Amino acid sequence: MAAVLAAVSALPTYLPSPPRGVWELGPVPLRAYALCIIAGIVVAILWTERRFVARGGEPGTVTDIAVFAVPFGLIGGRLYHVATDWPTYFGPGGNPVAALYIWQGGLGIWGAIALGGVGAWIGCRRRGIPLTAFADAAAPGIVTAQAIGRLGNWFNQELYGGPTTLPWGLEIYRRVDPSTGVPDNLTGVVVDPTPVAIVHPTFLYELLWNLAVAALVVWADRRFRLSHGRAFALYVAGYTAGRFAIELMRTDPATRVFGDVRINVVVSAVVFLGAVVYMIVFRGRPREVFGRAAEAGSGDEAPGTPGSVAEESTGESNEDQRAHNEVEARKDEKSPAAEAGGGGGAASPSSVDAAPADPAQEREEDAPAEPPSAAKS
Repeated sequence: MAAVLAAVSALPTYLPSPPRGVWELGPVPLRAYALCIIAGIVVAILWTERRFVARGGEPGTVTDIAVFAVPFGLIGGRLYHVATDWPTYFGPGGNPVAALYIWQGGLGIWGAIALGGVGAWIGCRRRGIPLTAFADAAAPGIVTAQAIGRLGNWFNQELYGGPTTLPWGLEIYRRVDPSTGVPDNLTGVVVDPTPVAIVHPTFLYELLWNLAVAALVVWADRRFRLSHGRAFALYVAGYTAGRFAIELMRTDPATRVFGDVRINVVVSAVVFLGAVVYMIVFRGRPREVFGRAAEAGSGDEAPGTPGSVAEESTGESNEDQRAHNEVEARKDEKSPAAEAGGGGGAASPSSVDAAPADPAQEREEDAPAEPPSAAKS
């Protein structure tokens, strides 16, 4: 028992911050923030690829689309950050050139999603893929990438809340340039491990929330077969709900509107409402059919024929039954009996059982039938 108590007492009372966020590899700086962003992008692409192929997409399509979506998203995220924190770069004493220093942190998720969506639309259009289907496949991977990216904020000692005495409080240290002794929170190192503050680790709260949202999207997508962007809208609604609450806890500097409200609080509320409305408006629609799924549904039929209609479950019994009946009716219309009868019904007995009027007619009927004019090569 004494050994257990000694081990427990040896555990840190609070969560420590990393002593540094940058390592020098010769002349090349390795920045933890950039590595976390890259790791998140890789995870998002791999997971999206797996989900997209499961929905009928061709392997490799996600990578082709990511060539457009990722750089657009990085640019959009930086533009949003600079626009909402413009005094830092363009105000008195600001450095406009620093707006380009993306490695120092500062990516706004709203700008990343908006402009990244434009890049994804370009990629989807080039490959003939519905953007909504791609977005639904990408949703859990995107929010997981955001969770991984939050670890970069931990290394940068940013995105934290107010003081706390909770056991998971985050220790903030004073970092300095070891060669000059000048304070430098981003590229400096910790010389004195004595914390200057114990604060709420809001970066960790958001990381855990994002993982929960990813799990929610995966579960809901399997349970209700979400389509037409509804899985993506669920991700947006879930993320913004948590971001709204977490943003109220943060105490780091931020642009404020409507008196003293952080701008991301307002944006979270507006985007949340938009996502909920979208989910309501587009509820009950069957999944988009494309790629291998469309080919499997059509078989040997030509595009546009009834056989090319793939039957997809909507999660609603009435809609499923209606779709099933429609597919069966179209199959009946194309049956050989329907063609023989000429009207979609069964052929009359006389057309099958009656004996031919003369031997010449018998020879004519025994000859191979002419191929229908609509036969396909």
